[in-house]
Amino acid sequence: MTLEPDDFARLYRRHAQSLLVFFQRRLHDPELATDLMADTFTMALDRRGQFRGHSEEELSGWLWTIARSTLREHERHGDAVRRGARRLGRERRALSDRELERIEELAGLADLRDAVTRRMAELPPEQREALRLRVLEDLPYEQVAAQMGLTVQNARARVSRALRRLGSELRDQPGAPEQ
Repeated sequence: MTLEPDDFARLYRRHAQSLLVFFQRRLHDPELATDLMADTFTMALDRRGQFRGHSEEELSGWLWTIARSTLREHERHGDAVRRGARRLGRERRALSDRELERIEELAGLADLRDAVTRRMAELPPEQREALRLRVLEDLPYEQVAAQMGLTVQNARARVSRALRRLGSELRDQPGAPEQ
């Protein structure tokens, strides 16, 4: 399948909003999310000759692969990439207050936070405490285990069970991540 300009317009209309939400939920920075969404489409355009698929589903999968790669690259080299972009004259356009609010609204983070809080309250107390220490307090498993009087293996198991349970219960919530 050869990618034509109309294919990119359709691809943009179909995926721009979901990509923006994808980046916003991970970075919590609407302007950066907008930049990475634009970088994803720029990279897709630059690499259009590498696309080997034949269907809309394959085209979508290819674009999402580029998006995940863009996010990983940002996580590894974000500051250096932004400095390089500024040197090349690519400046970030400041988003208006309304645009920032709209991105936050699209990401549905407030609703998702509320759902996580409700679901955490429903976890068994020992799982909730292990999850709180490990994820919210960002303690290493060794400290979680010490504070809870467990082995490290048991602390890992409690956190893992809590995350699995939260994930399965939140999967169908409005605002849950797509991919």
